[in-house]
Amino acid sequence: MAFVSEEEKTEDYLFKIVLVGDSAVGKSNLLARFARNEFYPNSKSTIGVEFQTQKLDINGKEVKAQIWDTAGQERFRAVTSAYYRGAVGALLVYDISRRQTFDSIGRWLNELQTHSDMNVVTILVGNKSDLRDAREVSTAEGKALAEAQGLFFMETSALDSSNVVAAFQTVVKEIYNILSRKVMMSLELKKQDAPLDGKTVVLQGDENQEPAIEAPKSGGCCSS
Repeated sequence: MAFVSEEEKTEDYLFKIVLVGDSAVGKSNLLARFARNEFYPNSKSTIGVEFQTQKLDINGKEVKAQIWDTAGQERFRAVTSAYYRGAVGALLVYDISRRQTFDSIGRWLNELQTHSDMNVVTILVGNKSDLRDAREVSTAEGKALAEAQGLFFMETSALDSSNVVAAFQTVVKEIYNILSRKVMMSLELKKQDAPLDGKTVVLQGDENQEPAIEAPKSGGCCSS
């Protein structure tokens, strides 16, 4: 969730973001490339759940993205489902060279929506775009699915860094924009309500209370 930091002026917001998708689609390498600019060609499947934090500057505000790498293997799903809670952003990842991972997106999206606490800003990510010759899922198919589900879309490559930073930034910026709009709407409502309430109190005090005080005096005078 988003927290406004009062004690630490260097950190304005904290957003929890989860990586979701089948095993071996490159979730851990996307995170490694984004957080540390590293890539592990022989990386093994993530066991359990781990997270990295990365600071971004959004419109002059420092935002800390806490990115959780959820294990894609079926036997860990019961463990990772708890980590959807509190997430405000998600990268839904598939491997463009393995259609099966693309076909699983619907199931992962349902799981995300089931376990998350609120509407999560989600981007569909077709990873391993460097494997052009092995492509099984076209860019058009990815775009079509994203549009049908109301998601952002981008193809990335953790290997050559293509669009990795942009994918994470897209999610963080959208979360920030939504939060900013909510804050502005709240402030506008307060501005509209406060003056109206103030005027009502003042007008009643000036116009109604003074005659009410004078009336008994004049009445008492005439009756005596």
